[in-house]
Amino acid sequence: MSVNFPHAALARLFDEVGPVDCVGIEERVAKYTTRSIKKASKLWGLKMAVSMVDLTTLEGKDTPGKIASLCQKALRPHDDPVVPQVAAVCVYPSMVRHAKKHVADSRVKVASVATAFPSGQAPLKTRLGEVRAAVADGADEIDMVINRGAFLAGEFAKMQDEIAAVVRACGDATLKVILEVSELETYDNIRAASFLAMRVIREGDFIKTSTGKTTLNATLGNNQVMLEAIRDFYLDTGTAVAMKPAGGIRTAKQALQFLIAVKETLGDAWLTNERYRFGASSLLNDLLRQIEKERTGAYQAPYYFSEAAESY
Repeated sequence: MSVNFPHAALARLFDEVGPVDCVGIEERVAKYTTRSIKKASKLWGLKMAVSMVDLTTLEGKDTPGKIASLCQKALRPHDDPVVPQVAAVCVYPSMVRHAKKHVADSRVKVASVATAFPSGQAPLKTRLGEVRAAVADGADEIDMVINRGAFLAGEFAKMQDEIAAVVRACGDATLKVILEVSELETYDNIRAASFLAMRVIREGDFIKTSTGKTTLNATLGNNQVMLEAIRDFYLDTGTAVAMKPAGGIRTAKQALQFLIAVKETLGDAWLTNERYRFGASSLLNDLLRQIEKERTGAYQAPYYFSEAAESY
């Protein structure tokens, strides 16, 4: 009976939230890659994508100097002031206070991964303590990982109770709930987990694809499944949940395709960094190269723009 329970619980949840048409999803996202974008619209989209970047460094060798470099890049991505600042810098909890002092009095937020990122395999008390510590140090946003084991075992109440506890620990900080789509494995699981998370988070909180630490991260396909879940949840409840694809988005071309998906699925109301973000470390420089190409007609060498986070 214990072997069958997770499957029965998942089947009931699938019936409740509706199944995913996998073929339909793949056909839909394939069309996003064929869209032709006019020059003015492309330049607008590139700048919009810059404003949506969570500029990220999550390495064991992160230092205060590296964080200072990251924040400098976030505050002034390009010499041209018409190029916007990024949405946030995303760092480990121990680096929050260093990031906060560099972006103070700006619109750039400080985001921090927490809850034993990326595995989530720590006692709940420890995970909540990490969230509270990051918020106390000045984090504006918290990126948490769900308990994938609880979801796959059919223990949905446990998964939701843990998310709800993190919501409370966040206080006024925005929460981004990472599903880790590669470990959920199927589109049906991704849709179901999206709904479970959305039912316990707040208006303006995010659901997020990935930690960026697994073999499969954000794709147009899993992004589309989550966008459609957000759309359906909004139509049912009136609650607008935000979205963050993360990991594997490295080129401006990819970013524009993701923005097309947002516009055609959720509409212009989600084309803002309050409702859509890119979790990335290398995407920003390619966006800047493409902006320069649209403005001048010539590509700049990759080294023309400073690295997002140089080693110190």
